[in-house]
Amino acid sequence: MRSTWQPRAKQKSNFSSNLLKIFFRKKEETTLVVHVKKRQIVLPGEILAEGNKFKSGEGTFREGDKILATVIGLAEIREDSVVVVPLEGVYMPKPGDTVIGKIVNVKLTSWDVDILAPYLATLSPMNVSGKPVDPVKTDLRRIYDIGDLIVAKILAFDRTQPPVLTMKEKNLRKLEGGRLVRMAPTKIPRLIGRRGSMINMIKKKTECQIVIGQNGLIWVSGSSP
Repeated sequence: MRSTWQPRAKQKSNFSSNLLKIFFRKKEETTLVVHVKKRQIVLPGEILAEGNKFKSGEGTFREGDKILATVIGLAEIREDSVVVVPLEGVYMPKPGDTVIGKIVNVKLTSWDVDILAPYLATLSPMNVSGKPVDPVKTDLRRIYDIGDLIVAKILAFDRTQPPVLTMKEKNLRKLEGGRLVRMAPTKIPRLIGRRGSMINMIKKKTECQIVIGQNGLIWVSGSSP
């Protein structure tokens, strides 16, 4: 009897031990300790949360099981991510953003564009609307030269390479004349309003052409009063 009982006890012990390991592992994966309140102002390096339940979003980074802020801003939890909305500062490119930029360098096969980000953006002739351009046979300065303003869209960006721009969509073009206004990128959504209500009202009242870049640059063109 003893010889048959002992192995069963050992199996039961191993089974219980495995259950405990799974339980604590699952608990570690789902536990989240939040150290900040919603819309609380935080500083770079401040611990926002601990645990693996949420992802590190915009304006944050992960260090072990801690999520910390990288910028001065307002802490928020959005769906499955902890983010910090910067109060002021440099624009961080995101694919799909419409931006206004200035040509600052013309290379043999591309343009360098300043979009007020930590990185210069790149515009290739293949991403310019119109007829195909052979950069070997064409002087790119005849298309866009240093100092020209353009409205473009962020095609790709992953911090391992410069932001890639495209101008192949509707309303993406060179901007001529007008006046350039700058504001904090974080305030752009307020200027646009819900479903464009605010900016459409401004256009109607002023009878001006207005192009808004999500990088904080706004181009305005209209007749003098």
